[in-house]
Amino acid sequence: MRVLGVDPGLTRCGLGVVDGMPGRPLSLVAVDVVRTSAQDELGGRLLAIEAAIEQWLDRFAPDTVAVERVFSQHNVRTVMGTAQASGVATLVAARRGIPVVTHTPSEVKAAVSGSGRADKAQVAAMVTRLLRLDVRPSPADASDALALAICQVWRGSAQRRLQAAAAAAGRERR
Repeated sequence: MRVLGVDPGLTRCGLGVVDGMPGRPLSLVAVDVVRTSAQDELGGRLLAIEAAIEQWLDRFAPDTVAVERVFSQHNVRTVMGTAQASGVATLVAARRGIPVVTHTPSEVKAAVSGSGRADKAQVAAMVTRLLRLDVRPSPADASDALALAICQVWRGSAQRRLQAAAAAAGRERR
């Protein structure tokens, strides 16, 4: 399974692609951060993020896109930018028929570190370890995008198996 993880943000939007299956070693395919300037017009910034995600979908052909679920913060401007970038990622994938899932930050932290309260350094350390990398992905947006992809590889596979079992049970009752 190949997953594109998107850590949405207007100034820095993390993108990370991971190949893997539960119970098997994970592989890093690619990681980067799309940067836009706060001085640029909003529409142009969103178009830059859209273009980058479109290129990644063309280049890496993920099976699923995992996007961080927007959560409330004290800074409304940050939440708005995050939500807008998240919407762009969701739209671009949906336009191509690629399933999009969202995970909360605490779900992602728990999946990769075992604790939903892990800090960014702990998440980055575990991403580095799980992907057997020589150096930590930087900045944090990059490791967060990879953590989202890892979370989906592990949790998404379990969710699919549960859905398949429920569907099979429903067919047996008929």
